[in-house]
Amino acid sequence: MKFLCLGYLESDKMDARPKDEIDAIMNECPPHLENFYKSGQVIIDAGLASETKCLRRANGKVKVMDGPFIETKEMIGSAFLIEARDMEEAIRIASLHPTVQVASGEQFGWGIEIRPINYFESRD
Repeated sequence: MKFLCLGYLESDKMDARPKDEIDAIMNECPPHLENFYKSGQVIIDAGLASETKCLRRANGKVKVMDGPFIETKEMIGSAFLIEARDMEEAIRIASLHPTVQVASGEQFGWGIEIRPINYFESRD
């Protein structure tokens, strides 16, 4: 079974900190990513830029709107796809990700949402 995992953060808190402080925190991530990848169950891992667009159909036309669109202070900063037997195993695998391993991320609201995928098609 495949699971989509979304990494969240409070960007306003991170943006308020000096770049060198954020860089130091981000430099704590690679060892955790290595453990995460070594699980052998990571299909895709992607860090996302803050720029977003939303496509919606309205009055018979496709409209493009600027984002972000989440009605909260959190923004999606990463997305990854994993393979797991069930939600329990998905939680175990996702818990290896730096989002919840790097203690400094707690002050910025780093967290992960895990969602089972109902269907998946790859066009390789």
